[in-house]
Amino acid sequence: MASIPVSTEDNIEQTIPDEGGGRFIRVIVADSQAIFRAGLRKIFALEDDIRVVGQAETLSQALSAAKRFTADILIFEASLAPNPIDAVSELLRQAPKLRLVVITPEPNEEITLELFRRGAHGIVSREVEPELFVECLRKVSKGEPWLDSRGVQWVLEAYRSQGTRPASSRAKVQLTPKESLIVSCVTQGMKNKEIAVRVGTTEQVVKNYLRKVYDKLGVADRLELALFCLHNRILDGGPKPAEPTQPSPPNGSSAAPAAAVPEKVG
Repeated sequence: MASIPVSTEDNIEQTIPDEGGGRFIRVIVADSQAIFRAGLRKIFALEDDIRVVGQAETLSQALSAAKRFTADILIFEASLAPNPIDAVSELLRQAPKLRLVVITPEPNEEITLELFRRGAHGIVSREVEPELFVECLRKVSKGEPWLDSRGVQWVLEAYRSQGTRPASSRAKVQLTPKESLIVSCVTQGMKNKEIAVRVGTTEQVVKNYLRKVYDKLGVADRLELALFCLHNRILDGGPKPAEPTQPSPPNGSSAAPAAAVPEKVG
């Protein structure tokens, strides 16, 4: 399959798209190993409905490819980033319409749960069989999540663990307005730095609040917090994020309010 260099600086490649490419699942492959990328291209070349439209071998190249190429799915090797969790959030922020399939070195419960919570659409280990990988891409292209049987079990157990807590302890939970606002931000997938900007405080203060919330709700981390709030509807009817105040126009003149911009979730 022929390819042409797009940028000598980024050294990313774009595969020449076939005519009528809209009928295909368009894929970007971001992986550090050239032999693995070549192997995937050979596998997908045998399929009538999958086309590789771009390749990358570093995190920066993957970010560039996600923004530059028209694709449906980005296959992203978790090892490309020191922190693959944050990398997934950044990739989806840069290209929110792109579906992300993450390749992990080996099955890992903690990483699987956190990647899934951050918005990854599919998670596979590097040893996945070619037939299953192809099926994964087809499912994800239709908007369906993809996890292997072990990953599904991890997600179910994480969710069910919230339902085993005594009802009396859940009924007594009361969050302050600021705690509710911070929890709301967490359930939207925001990082501490982003939450600090929203709340108007520092990252350390956000961390302190989260520790208090964890203790109140009896959860261990952000994933359990999000699942607990979903299961128990903690935020239903809670305080809404404060709207930024508009400065008064000079000389008491009236001005039309600015149009509200919907916030991106995730």
